[in-house]
Amino acid sequence: MATDGIPVVHAVTDDDVLARDDALERMRAVMRALGPRGALHLRGPRTTAARLFELAVPLVAEQGRGGAWLVINDRVDLALAAGARAAQLTSRSLSVRQARALAPAATMRLGASVHDAAEANFAAKDGADWLVAGHVFVTPSHPGVPGRGIGLIREVLAVAAAPVIAIGGVMPEHAGLLRGAGAHGVAVIRGIWGADDATVAAARYLSAYDDASVGGPA
Repeated sequence: MATDGIPVVHAVTDDDVLARDDALERMRAVMRALGPRGALHLRGPRTTAARLFELAVPLVAEQGRGGAWLVINDRVDLALAAGARAAQLTSRSLSVRQARALAPAATMRLGASVHDAAEANFAAKDGADWLVAGHVFVTPSHPGVPGRGIGLIREVLAVAAAPVIAIGGVMPEHAGLLRGAGAHGVAVIRGIWGADDATVAAARYLSAYDDASVGGPA
């Protein structure tokens, strides 16, 4: 499976993160901490397009300086307008095939969010560069719903020849388990932005995943 530089740690924002007065400063710092092996996902379902674009433009500049990818979720149009490295497509978005008509592979990389093997198979055949699969563990964003477990990663990999990024309740200590299941990387919301220092937390995830890679499957 060709991973072709796909980031290992994906720091995903939410509306609360984007509403903070220091949102831009925090996101820039996380991008610097992750460097070219990380990505910042600009995600805010309730945040206006104008606000997303306002944040995206300086984050594209940070992308050029430090190498961390800027990925804009759902909005391929905003990703293209701002010059982001990639877009993350979800059930709210265009399909990968539709998005590719606007953003050829030479212009932009496209990830797709999936929840089972059927969705993974469809997105991979459509040409997704990577798949974000979840939710793997119990997470407050899905109250009362059990995680799908490590088995989800294996099921997705069985049908999709694309790097798989695990999301949902992922903590640094899960790195070995996820690597052992074949996950290329992790996507994190609260584990980074809910920490006292988001920059330190982001670096901890990257270090944990690197250590797991060196140590081999758990």
